[in-house]
Amino acid sequence: MGKPTGFMEYTRQDNAAEQPAERIKHFNEFHPPLEKEARREQAARCMDCGVPFCQSCVKLSGMYSGCPLHNLIPEWNDLIYSGSLDQALSRLLKTSNFPEFTGRVCPALCEAACTCGGLGESAVTIRENELFLVEYGFASGLITPHPPTIRSGKKVAVIGSGPAGLACADQLNRRGHAVTVYERADRAGGLLMYGIPNMKLEKSVVERRIRLMQDEGIVFKLGADVGSDVAAAELLASYDAVVLCCGASQPRDLALEGREDCPDVLFAVDFLTQTTKSLLDSQLQDGRFTSAKDKHVVIVGGGDTGNDCVGTALRHGCASVVQLEMMPKPPRERTENNPWPEWPLTLKTDYGQQEALAVFGCDPRLYQTTVKSLHMDEEKRLKEITLIRLQPERDAASGRTIMKKVPGSEQTVPCDLLLIACGFTGPQAYILDAFGLETTPRRLPATSENSFATSVDKVFVAGDMHRGQSLVVWAMAEGRAAAAEVDQYLMGYSGLRNN
Repeated sequence: MGKPTGFMEYTRQDNAAEQPAERIKHFNEFHPPLEKEARREQAARCMDCGVPFCQSCVKLSGMYSGCPLHNLIPEWNDLIYSGSLDQALSRLLKTSNFPEFTGRVCPALCEAACTCGGLGESAVTIRENELFLVEYGFASGLITPHPPTIRSGKKVAVIGSGPAGLACADQLNRRGHAVTVYERADRAGGLLMYGIPNMKLEKSVVERRIRLMQDEGIVFKLGADVGSDVAAAELLASYDAVVLCCGASQPRDLALEGREDCPDVLFAVDFLTQTTKSLLDSQLQDGRFTSAKDKHVVIVGGGDTGNDCVGTALRHGCASVVQLEMMPKPPRERTENNPWPEWPLTLKTDYGQQEALAVFGCDPRLYQTTVKSLHMDEEKRLKEITLIRLQPERDAASGRTIMKKVPGSEQTVPCDLLLIACGFTGPQAYILDAFGLETTPRRLPATSENSFATSVDKVFVAGDMHRGQSLVVWAMAEGRAAAAEVDQYLMGYSGLRNN
Protein backbone atom coordinates (compact mmCIF):
# COMPACT_ATOMS: atom_id res chain seq x y z
CA MET A 1 0.00 0.00 0.00
CA GLY A 2 1.11 3.57 -0.52
CA LYS A 3 4.35 3.98 -2.46
CA PRO A 4 6.51 0.82 -2.25
CA THR A 5 9.61 2.86 -1.51
CA GLY A 6 7.84 5.71 0.30
CA PHE A 7 9.02 4.74 3.78
CA MET A 8 12.60 5.02 2.52
CA GLU A 9 12.15 8.24 0.53
CA TYR A 10 10.13 10.31 3.02
CA THR A 11 10.71 10.94 6.70
CA ARG A 12 7.87 11.26 9.17
CA GLN A 13 6.48 14.79 9.36
CA ASP A 14 3.93 15.61 12.03
CA ASN A 15 1.56 18.54 11.99
CA ALA A 16 3.35 21.58 13.35
CA ALA A 17 2.61 22.84 16.86
CA GLU A 18 2.37 26.43 18.01
CA GLN A 19 5.15 27.22 20.46
CA PRO A 20 4.25 26.53 24.11
CA ALA A 21 4.80 30.10 25.26
CA GLU A 22 2.27 31.32 22.69
CA ARG A 23 -0.37 28.59 22.85
CA ILE A 24 -0.85 28.86 26.62
CA LYS A 25 -2.32 32.31 25.93
CA HIS A 26 -5.47 30.70 24.52
CA PHE A 27 -7.64 27.58 24.68
CA ASN A 28 -7.75 26.84 20.95
CA GLU A 29 -6.32 23.85 19.10
CA PHE A 30 -2.71 24.55 18.14
CA HIS A 31 -1.73 22.06 15.41
CA PRO A 32 -2.09 23.58 11.93
CA PRO A 33 -2.42 20.80 9.33
CA LEU A 34 0.10 19.96 6.63
CA GLU A 35 -0.51 21.02 3.06
CA LYS A 36 -2.19 18.47 0.79
CA GLU A 37 0.99 17.38 -1.03
CA ALA A 38 2.89 16.93 2.24
CA ARG A 39 0.04 14.81 3.56
CA ARG A 40 0.16 12.72 0.38
CA GLU A 41 3.86 12.04 1.04
CA GLN A 42 3.05 10.95 4.58
CA ALA A 43 0.45 8.49 3.28
CA ALA A 44 3.03 7.21 0.78
CA ARG A 45 5.13 5.99 3.73
CA CYS A 46 2.55 3.26 4.42
CA MET A 47 4.40 0.19 3.16
CA ASP A 48 2.98 -3.00 1.69
CA CYS A 49 3.87 -4.81 4.92
CA GLY A 50 1.78 -7.93 4.30
CA VAL A 51 0.43 -8.15 7.86
CA PRO A 52 -1.05 -4.76 8.85
CA PHE A 53 -0.72 -4.89 12.62
CA CYS A 54 -2.00 -1.30 12.66
CA GLN A 55 -5.59 -2.42 12.04
CA SER A 56 -5.47 -5.77 13.84
CA CYS A 57 -5.99 -4.81 17.50
CA VAL A 58 -4.45 -7.83 19.22
CA LYS A 59 -3.85 -8.31 22.92
CA LEU A 60 -0.16 -8.75 23.66
CA SER A 61 1.20 -9.07 27.21
CA GLY A 62 -2.08 -7.81 28.63
CA MET A 63 -2.22 -4.70 26.42
CA TYR A 64 -3.89 -4.02 23.10
CA SER A 65 -1.91 -2.89 20.08
CA GLY A 66 -3.55 -1.75 16.87
CA CYS A 67 -6.87 -0.03 16.15
CA PRO A 68 -9.91 -1.24 18.15
CA LEU A 69 -12.13 -0.08 15.27
CA HIS A 70 -10.12 -2.16 12.79
CA ASN A 71 -9.88 0.86 10.50
CA LEU A 72 -8.79 -0.12 6.98
CA ILE A 73 -5.62 1.89 7.36
CA PRO A 74 -3.41 0.61 4.51
CA GLU A 75 -6.32 0.94 2.10
CA TRP A 76 -7.09 4.57 2.78
CA ASN A 77 -3.43 5.51 3.04
CA ASP A 78 -2.97 4.10 -0.47
CA LEU A 79 -5.98 6.08 -1.69
CA ILE A 80 -4.65 9.31 -0.13
CA TYR A 81 -1.33 8.73 -1.90
CA SER A 82 -3.06 8.11 -5.25
CA GLY A 83 -5.20 11.24 -4.81
CA SER A 84 -8.50 9.33 -4.53
CA LEU A 85 -9.65 11.24 -1.47
CA ASP A 86 -13.37 10.61 -1.89
CA GLN A 87 -12.79 6.87 -1.96
CA ALA A 88 -10.33 7.11 0.94
CA LEU A 89 -12.95 8.88 3.05
CA SER A 90 -15.51 6.25 2.15
CA ARG A 91 -13.21 3.48 3.38
CA LEU A 92 -12.52 5.33 6.62
CA LEU A 93 -16.20 5.90 7.38
CA LYS A 94 -16.99 2.21 6.96
CA THR A 95 -15.42 1.46 10.32
CA SER A 96 -15.30 4.79 12.16
CA ASN A 97 -18.29 6.96 13.02
CA PHE A 98 -16.33 9.97 14.25
CA PRO A 99 -12.78 10.22 12.86
CA GLU A 100 -12.77 13.92 13.77
CA PHE A 101 -12.63 12.86 17.45
CA THR A 102 -10.08 10.05 17.28
CA GLY A 103 -8.00 12.05 14.80
CA ARG A 104 -7.51 14.60 17.57
CA VAL A 105 -7.47 12.76 20.90
CA CYS A 106 -6.62 9.08 20.26
CA PRO A 107 -3.18 7.99 21.53
CA ALA A 108 -2.84 6.13 18.21
CA LEU A 109 -2.61 2.46 19.10
CA CYS A 110 -2.36 1.97 15.33
CA GLU A 111 0.93 3.85 15.12
CA ALA A 112 2.42 1.86 17.99
CA ALA A 113 1.82 -1.26 15.89
CA CYS A 114 2.98 0.23 12.57
CA THR A 115 5.62 -1.89 10.83
CA CYS A 116 7.69 1.21 10.04
CA GLY A 117 7.99 1.81 13.77
CA GLY A 118 8.89 -1.83 14.35
CA LEU A 119 11.78 -1.59 11.88
CA GLY A 120 13.30 1.29 13.77
CA GLU A 121 11.85 3.91 11.43
CA SER A 122 9.22 6.40 12.53
CA ALA A 123 5.67 5.08 12.31
CA VAL A 124 3.32 6.36 9.63
CA THR A 125 1.30 9.43 10.68
CA ILE A 126 -1.92 7.40 10.70
CA ARG A 127 -3.88 9.56 13.13
CA GLU A 128 -3.14 12.79 11.30
CA ASN A 129 -3.90 11.16 7.95
CA GLU A 130 -7.27 10.16 9.41
CA LEU A 131 -7.92 13.71 10.62
CA PHE A 132 -6.96 15.11 7.22
CA LEU A 133 -9.47 12.80 5.53
CA VAL A 134 -12.45 13.58 7.73
CA GLU A 135 -11.85 17.34 7.64
CA TYR A 136 -11.56 17.08 3.85
CA GLY A 137 -14.95 15.34 3.93
CA PHE A 138 -16.59 18.16 5.87
CA ALA A 139 -14.91 20.93 3.86
CA SER A 140 -15.80 19.40 0.49
CA GLY A 141 -19.43 18.71 1.39
CA LEU A 142 -19.06 14.94 1.25
CA ILE A 143 -20.19 14.52 4.86
CA THR A 144 -23.84 15.56 4.92
CA PRO A 145 -26.96 14.27 6.70
CA HIS A 146 -28.28 10.96 5.39
CA PRO A 147 -31.39 10.11 7.41
CA PRO A 148 -32.71 6.58 6.91
CA THR A 149 -35.45 6.29 4.29
CA ILE A 150 -37.20 3.43 6.10
CA ARG A 151 -37.98 3.27 9.81
CA SER A 152 -38.25 0.00 11.73
CA GLY A 153 -40.92 1.11 14.18
CA LYS A 154 -38.61 0.29 17.09
CA LYS A 155 -37.63 2.89 19.71
CA VAL A 156 -34.29 2.91 21.56
CA ALA A 157 -33.15 5.12 24.44
CA VAL A 158 -29.40 5.72 24.74
CA ILE A 159 -28.37 7.07 28.13
CA GLY A 160 -25.25 9.21 27.87
CA SER A 161 -23.89 11.16 24.92
CA GLY A 162 -20.18 10.41 25.20
CA PRO A 163 -18.32 8.58 22.43
CA ALA A 164 -19.95 5.20 23.23
CA GLY A 165 -23.45 6.65 23.35
CA LEU A 166 -23.00 8.67 20.18
CA ALA A 167 -21.56 5.72 18.24
CA CYS A 168 -24.33 3.43 19.44
CA ALA A 169 -27.02 5.98 18.59
CA ASP A 170 -25.51 6.66 15.18
CA GLN A 171 -25.41 2.97 14.27
CA LEU A 172 -28.95 2.24 15.48
CA ASN A 173 -30.31 5.26 13.67
CA ARG A 174 -28.71 4.06 10.43
CA ARG A 175 -30.70 0.84 10.82
CA GLY A 176 -33.91 2.84 10.97
CA HIS A 177 -34.63 2.65 14.69
CA ALA A 178 -35.96 5.79 16.39
CA VAL A 179 -33.19 6.83 18.79
CA THR A 180 -33.43 9.27 21.68
CA VAL A 181 -30.24 10.20 23.55
CA TYR A 182 -30.56 11.32 27.18
CA GLU A 183 -27.77 13.52 28.53
CA ARG A 184 -27.71 14.96 32.05
CA ALA A 185 -25.45 17.89 31.16
CA ASP A 186 -26.56 21.06 29.39
CA ARG A 187 -24.61 20.15 26.24
CA ALA A 188 -24.30 16.87 24.38
CA GLY A 189 -20.96 15.10 24.02
CA GLY A 190 -20.18 13.69 27.45
CA LEU A 191 -16.43 13.61 28.06
CA LEU A 192 -15.88 14.87 24.50
CA MET A 193 -17.59 18.10 25.54
CA TYR A 194 -16.55 18.58 29.15
CA GLY A 195 -13.88 15.98 29.97
CA ILE A 196 -11.39 16.82 27.21
CA PRO A 197 -10.04 20.41 27.17
CA ASN A 198 -10.80 22.70 24.27
CA MET A 199 -7.17 22.89 23.13
CA LYS A 200 -7.25 19.15 22.40
CA LEU A 201 -10.76 19.06 20.93
CA GLU A 202 -12.51 22.31 20.09
CA LYS A 203 -16.17 22.07 21.03
CA SER A 204 -17.34 23.37 17.67
CA VAL A 205 -16.15 20.00 16.32
CA VAL A 206 -18.43 18.14 18.74
CA GLU A 207 -21.33 20.49 18.06
CA ARG A 208 -20.91 20.01 14.30
CA ARG A 209 -21.33 16.25 14.72
CA ILE A 210 -24.32 16.61 17.07
CA ARG A 211 -26.09 18.85 14.52
CA LEU A 212 -25.44 16.26 11.82
CA MET A 213 -26.90 13.50 13.97
CA GLN A 214 -29.96 15.62 14.75
CA ASP A 215 -30.46 16.27 11.04
CA GLU A 216 -30.40 12.49 10.55
CA GLY A 217 -33.27 12.08 13.00
CA ILE A 218 -31.64 11.42 16.38
CA VAL A 219 -33.32 13.25 19.27
CA PHE A 220 -31.19 14.67 22.10
CA LYS A 221 -32.76 15.39 25.49
CA LEU A 222 -30.39 17.55 27.54
CA GLY A 223 -30.51 18.18 31.26
CA ALA A 224 -32.19 14.79 31.61
CA ASP A 225 -30.58 12.85 34.46
CA VAL A 226 -31.81 9.27 34.17
CA GLY A 227 -32.13 7.65 37.58
CA SER A 228 -32.72 11.04 39.19
CA ASP A 229 -34.94 13.34 37.10
CA VAL A 230 -36.03 10.63 34.66
CA ALA A 231 -37.27 7.33 36.08
CA ALA A 232 -35.83 4.09 34.79
CA ALA A 233 -39.30 2.52 34.84
CA GLU A 234 -40.56 5.25 32.51
CA LEU A 235 -37.87 4.45 29.94
CA LEU A 236 -38.42 0.70 30.18
CA ALA A 237 -42.12 1.24 29.53
CA SER A 238 -41.58 3.65 26.63
CA TYR A 239 -38.74 2.07 24.65
CA ASP A 240 -38.06 -1.29 23.05
CA ALA A 241 -34.44 -1.21 24.26
CA VAL A 242 -32.32 0.93 26.57
CA VAL A 243 -28.54 1.26 26.20
CA LEU A 244 -26.59 2.61 29.17
CA CYS A 245 -23.50 4.55 28.09
CA CYS A 246 -23.01 6.57 31.27
CA GLY A 247 -19.25 6.18 31.54
CA ALA A 248 -17.08 5.27 34.52
CA SER A 249 -17.65 8.65 36.10
CA GLN A 250 -17.03 7.91 39.78
CA PRO A 251 -13.59 9.44 40.45
CA ARG A 252 -11.08 7.69 42.69
CA ASP A 253 -10.48 9.76 45.83
CA LEU A 254 -7.56 10.22 48.21
CA ALA A 255 -7.92 9.24 51.87
CA LEU A 256 -6.44 12.38 53.43
CA GLU A 257 -7.40 13.94 56.74
CA GLY A 258 -9.30 17.18 56.17
CA ARG A 259 -9.89 16.46 52.49
CA GLU A 260 -13.72 16.68 52.76
CA ASP A 261 -13.62 20.07 54.49
CA CYS A 262 -11.11 21.72 52.15
CA PRO A 263 -12.54 23.67 49.18
CA ASP A 264 -9.13 23.73 47.53
CA VAL A 265 -9.07 19.99 46.83
CA LEU A 266 -10.95 19.12 43.64
CA PHE A 267 -11.39 16.16 41.38
CA ALA A 268 -9.67 16.81 38.06
CA VAL A 269 -12.86 16.13 36.10
CA ASP A 270 -14.67 18.89 38.01
CA PHE A 271 -11.81 21.34 37.47
CA LEU A 272 -11.72 20.64 33.72
CA THR A 273 -15.51 20.69 33.35
CA GLN A 274 -15.83 24.02 35.14
CA THR A 275 -13.22 25.63 32.89
CA THR A 276 -14.72 24.34 29.65
CA LYS A 277 -18.27 25.29 30.61
CA SER A 278 -17.21 28.81 31.60
CA LEU A 279 -15.15 29.11 28.43
CA LEU A 280 -18.15 28.18 26.28
CA ASP A 281 -20.64 30.25 28.25
CA SER A 282 -18.64 33.45 28.69
CA GLN A 283 -15.00 33.09 27.60
CA LEU A 284 -14.15 32.67 31.31
CA GLN A 285 -15.77 35.99 32.23
CA ASP A 286 -18.53 34.60 34.47
CA GLY A 287 -16.15 33.49 37.24
CA ARG A 288 -17.98 30.17 37.57
CA PHE A 289 -14.88 28.04 37.66
CA THR A 290 -12.03 27.30 40.01
CA SER A 291 -9.14 29.41 38.80
CA ALA A 292 -5.52 28.38 39.18
CA LYS A 293 -4.30 31.94 38.59
CA ASP A 294 -1.32 32.80 40.82
CA LYS A 295 -1.73 29.51 42.71
CA HIS A 296 0.71 26.74 43.44
CA VAL A 297 -1.00 23.75 41.83
CA VAL A 298 -0.29 20.10 42.59
CA ILE A 299 -1.91 17.37 40.51
CA VAL A 300 -2.08 13.79 41.76
CA GLY A 301 -1.98 11.52 38.72
CA GLY A 302 0.47 11.17 35.86
CA GLY A 303 -1.95 10.18 33.09
CA ASP A 304 -3.74 12.06 30.32
CA THR A 305 -6.19 13.76 32.68
CA GLY A 306 -3.37 14.94 34.90
CA ASN A 307 -1.58 16.34 31.85
CA ASP A 308 -4.78 18.13 30.80
CA CYS A 309 -4.88 19.73 34.25
CA VAL A 310 -1.28 20.91 33.80
CA GLY A 311 -2.15 22.56 30.48
CA THR A 312 -5.32 24.13 31.89
CA ALA A 313 -3.61 25.45 35.02
CA LEU A 314 -0.91 27.07 32.88
CA ARG A 315 -3.57 28.78 30.76
CA HIS A 316 -5.13 30.12 33.95
CA GLY A 317 -1.77 31.61 34.90
CA CYS A 318 -0.68 29.41 37.82
CA ALA A 319 2.35 30.32 39.91
CA SER A 320 3.72 26.78 39.72
CA VAL A 321 2.55 23.30 38.80
CA VAL A 322 3.67 19.86 39.98
CA GLN A 323 2.32 16.55 38.68
CA LEU A 324 2.71 13.52 40.93
CA GLU A 325 3.06 10.01 39.54
CA MET A 326 3.19 7.11 41.98
CA MET A 327 4.90 4.70 39.55
CA PRO A 328 8.60 4.75 38.57
CA LYS A 329 9.74 6.84 35.61
CA PRO A 330 9.38 4.85 32.38
CA PRO A 331 12.43 4.20 30.16
CA ARG A 332 13.01 6.39 27.13
CA GLU A 333 13.36 3.38 24.81
CA ARG A 334 11.61 0.03 24.62
CA THR A 335 13.03 -2.61 26.91
CA GLU A 336 13.74 -6.16 25.80
CA ASN A 337 10.55 -7.43 27.45
CA ASN A 338 8.42 -4.80 25.69
CA PRO A 339 9.09 -5.48 21.98
CA TRP A 340 7.19 -4.20 18.97
CA PRO A 341 4.27 -4.51 18.20
CA GLU A 342 3.31 -4.29 21.88
CA TRP A 343 2.18 -0.91 23.17
CA PRO A 344 5.44 0.89 24.09
CA LEU A 345 5.82 1.42 27.85
CA THR A 346 8.15 4.35 27.33
CA LEU A 347 8.42 7.90 28.58
CA LYS A 348 6.08 10.31 26.81
CA THR A 349 6.09 14.05 27.28
CA ASP A 350 2.67 15.45 26.41
CA TYR A 351 1.60 18.96 25.51
CA GLY A 352 0.97 20.15 29.09
CA GLN A 353 4.32 18.90 30.30
CA GLN A 354 6.03 20.54 27.30
CA GLU A 355 4.32 23.81 28.24
CA ALA A 356 5.41 23.54 31.88
CA LEU A 357 8.98 22.96 30.71
CA ALA A 358 8.79 26.12 28.60
CA VAL A 359 7.29 28.26 31.38
CA PHE A 360 9.11 26.99 34.48
CA GLY A 361 12.19 25.36 32.97
CA CYS A 362 11.59 21.89 34.38
CA ASP A 363 9.42 18.85 33.86
CA PRO A 364 6.45 19.11 36.26
CA ARG A 365 6.42 15.37 37.01
CA LEU A 366 7.64 13.83 40.24
CA TYR A 367 7.76 10.04 40.04
CA GLN A 368 7.24 7.56 42.88
CA THR A 369 5.63 10.30 44.95
CA THR A 370 2.22 10.86 46.53
CA VAL A 371 0.51 13.14 49.06
CA LYS A 372 0.81 12.22 52.73
CA SER A 373 -1.03 15.12 54.39
CA LEU A 374 -2.72 18.49 53.86
CA HIS A 375 -1.88 21.71 55.74
CA MET A 376 -4.65 24.31 55.96
CA ASP A 377 -5.08 27.63 57.72
CA GLU A 378 -7.81 28.47 60.24
CA GLU A 379 -10.31 29.04 57.43
CA LYS A 380 -9.68 25.58 55.97
CA ARG A 381 -7.82 27.03 52.98
CA LEU A 382 -5.02 24.88 51.66
CA LYS A 383 -1.50 26.30 52.06
CA GLU A 384 0.93 23.37 51.91
CA ILE A 385 1.03 19.62 51.44
CA THR A 386 3.48 17.00 52.59
CA LEU A 387 4.73 14.60 49.94
CA ILE A 388 6.25 11.19 50.53
CA ARG A 389 8.34 8.96 48.29
CA LEU A 390 7.19 5.51 47.22
CA GLN A 391 9.26 2.40 46.63
CA PRO A 392 8.20 -0.66 44.60
CA GLU A 393 8.15 -3.90 46.58
CA ARG A 394 6.98 -7.37 45.63
CA ASP A 395 4.07 -8.58 47.75
CA ALA A 396 4.80 -12.16 48.80
CA ALA A 397 1.13 -13.12 49.14
CA SER A 398 -0.11 -11.95 45.75
CA GLY A 399 3.14 -11.88 43.80
CA ARG A 400 2.27 -8.34 42.64
CA THR A 401 4.48 -5.28 42.85
CA ILE A 402 3.06 -2.66 45.19
CA MET A 403 4.24 0.86 45.99
CA LYS A 404 5.11 1.36 49.65
CA LYS A 405 5.77 4.63 51.46
CA VAL A 406 9.39 5.32 52.38
CA PRO A 407 9.70 6.52 56.00
CA GLY A 408 11.74 9.68 56.39
CA SER A 409 11.29 10.77 52.76
CA GLU A 410 8.67 13.44 53.48
CA GLN A 411 8.95 16.95 52.06
CA THR A 412 6.56 19.88 52.39
CA VAL A 413 5.75 22.03 49.36
CA PRO A 414 3.47 25.05 48.83
CA CYS A 415 0.05 24.17 47.44
CA ASP A 416 -3.04 26.37 47.07
CA LEU A 417 -4.92 23.98 44.76
CA LEU A 418 -4.77 20.18 44.81
CA LEU A 419 -6.30 18.32 41.88
CA ILE A 420 -7.03 14.60 42.07
CA ALA A 421 -6.56 12.83 38.72
CA CYS A 422 -6.28 9.24 39.95
CA GLY A 423 -8.70 7.68 37.49
CA PHE A 424 -12.20 6.35 38.01
CA THR A 425 -13.59 3.39 39.92
CA GLY A 426 -16.67 2.76 37.77
CA PRO A 427 -20.14 4.17 37.07
CA GLN A 428 -21.99 6.17 39.69
CA ALA A 429 -24.13 3.95 41.89
CA TYR A 430 -27.46 5.70 41.40
CA ILE A 431 -27.81 4.69 37.74
CA LEU A 432 -27.05 1.06 38.59
CA ASP A 433 -29.57 1.12 41.42
CA ALA A 434 -32.23 2.83 39.28
CA PHE A 435 -32.29 -0.11 36.85
CA GLY A 436 -31.64 -2.76 39.51
CA LEU A 437 -28.61 -4.12 37.68
CA GLU A 438 -26.46 -6.94 38.92
CA THR A 439 -22.84 -5.83 39.09
CA THR A 440 -19.34 -7.28 39.03
CA PRO A 441 -16.83 -6.85 41.89
CA ARG A 442 -15.63 -3.74 40.01
CA ARG A 443 -19.14 -2.28 40.27
CA LEU A 444 -19.66 -2.55 36.51
CA PRO A 445 -22.94 -3.96 35.15
CA ALA A 446 -22.71 -7.74 34.93
CA THR A 447 -22.89 -9.09 31.38
CA SER A 448 -22.29 -12.50 29.88
CA GLU A 449 -19.07 -13.13 27.94
CA ASN A 450 -18.89 -11.25 24.62
CA SER A 451 -22.26 -9.62 25.28
CA PHE A 452 -23.57 -6.18 26.17
CA ALA A 453 -26.88 -7.41 27.63
CA THR A 454 -27.32 -6.79 31.37
CA SER A 455 -29.24 -8.77 33.97
CA VAL A 456 -32.37 -6.72 33.16
CA ASP A 457 -34.33 -7.57 30.02
CA LYS A 458 -33.87 -5.10 27.12
CA VAL A 459 -31.22 -3.12 29.00
CA PHE A 460 -27.75 -3.08 27.43
CA VAL A 461 -24.50 -1.36 28.40
CA ALA A 462 -21.48 -0.08 26.47
CA GLY A 463 -18.34 2.00 26.75
CA ASP A 464 -16.51 2.79 29.98
CA MET A 465 -19.59 1.71 31.93
CA HIS A 466 -19.06 -1.77 30.46
CA ARG A 467 -15.26 -2.17 30.34
CA GLY A 468 -14.11 0.41 32.88
CA GLN A 469 -12.12 3.58 32.27
CA SER A 470 -10.62 3.46 28.79
CA LEU A 471 -10.00 5.38 25.57
CA VAL A 472 -12.35 7.27 23.25
CA VAL A 473 -11.59 4.81 20.45
CA TRP A 474 -12.54 1.86 22.67
CA ALA A 475 -15.78 3.61 23.65
CA MET A 476 -16.65 4.05 19.98
CA ALA A 477 -15.85 0.40 19.24
CA GLU A 478 -18.02 -0.69 22.16
CA GLY A 479 -20.88 1.56 21.05
CA ARG A 480 -20.79 0.05 17.58
CA ALA A 481 -20.67 -3.52 18.87
CA ALA A 482 -23.48 -2.92 21.37
CA ALA A 483 -25.62 -1.40 18.62
CA ALA A 484 -25.23 -4.58 16.56
CA GLU A 485 -26.37 -6.67 19.52
CA VAL A 486 -29.34 -4.39 20.18
CA ASP A 487 -30.28 -4.56 16.49
CA GLN A 488 -30.17 -8.37 16.70
CA TYR A 489 -32.37 -8.24 19.80
CA LEU A 490 -34.92 -5.97 18.14
CA MET A 491 -35.06 -7.52 14.68
CA GLY A 492 -33.89 -11.11 15.07
CA TYR A 493 -30.89 -10.40 12.89
CA SER A 494 -28.43 -7.54 12.49
CA GLY A 495 -27.36 -5.61 9.43
CA LEU A 496 -24.75 -3.65 11.37
CA ARG A 497 -21.03 -4.25 11.23
CA ASN A 498 -19.80 -5.54 14.57
CA ASN A 499 -16.13 -4.73 15.14
